[in-house]
Amino acid sequence: MTRIEEAFYDKKAFISFVTAGDPSLEVTKQLVIRMEQEGADLIELGIPFSDPVAEGPVIQAANERALKAGTTTDKIFAMVKEIRKTVKVPLVFLTYYNPIFTYGVERFLKNCKECGIDGVIVPDLPFEEKRELSDVCKEYGVAFISLIAPTSHDRIKMIAKEAEGFIYCVSSLGVTGVRAKLASDIENMVSLVRQTTNVPCAVGFGIATKEQAMDMASISDGAIVGSAIVELVAKHKEAAVDYVGEYVHQMKQAVESLEEVQEEIAK
Repeated sequence: MTRIEEAFYDKKAFISFVTAGDPSLEVTKQLVIRMEQEGADLIELGIPFSDPVAEGPVIQAANERALKAGTTTDKIFAMVKEIRKTVKVPLVFLTYYNPIFTYGVERFLKNCKECGIDGVIVPDLPFEEKRELSDVCKEYGVAFISLIAPTSHDRIKMIAKEAEGFIYCVSSLGVTGVRAKLASDIENMVSLVRQTTNVPCAVGFGIATKEQAMDMASISDGAIVGSAIVELVAKHKEAAVDYVGEYVHQMKQAVESLEEVQEEIAK
């Protein structure tokens, strides 16, 4: 069983996201360690990029801060190698195709494998063009994680059929960011996925509150939170570790409480 499979095995997963290098790689390292301690089942690390087209203002600003702080892909690989000495949960890169292409696809995936990255999410790489990356991912045992969105429609089953690791189910149209209301057709999207594959489906984009995390986890296999965590980092900077730790703890508890309710109903 892979680390990603273990993250979803017999439970709902809570997935957290941070932008690597915001405000520094040392703080990112502390954040990852603390998020694991507080119950995060899988952690996404954003590789900062100057044109992150799927990101809203919060994560765009985090990308800019990380780049200004001197964060590079090589430095992120070195950090991951260091935290892998203690961190056991799956780690996934969220990045765009340009940084991978510029770095070199083969070299990028080789380094992912060597430092302990379990998967990659590439929001700007269409399903029809994924082979140039997904084939190399397979070669190095790194999961190519697919996204489906409310606009995917007839393509949902096609994407799900080739999915691995987990499927990132985008809850809302537009870019990332905290939202008061999430899309209402997510359950139908997840249902279409489950008709095609047993690969877990986790919902992200816009989740910020315990109630939203519980709602999304109730109709899928897990909840993904990014912008709300990045906002805490932006606000508290070097002192963010405790604030993020407490937030992740509360969100994980909310998802766990949902599991208990569902178990009671099933009895």
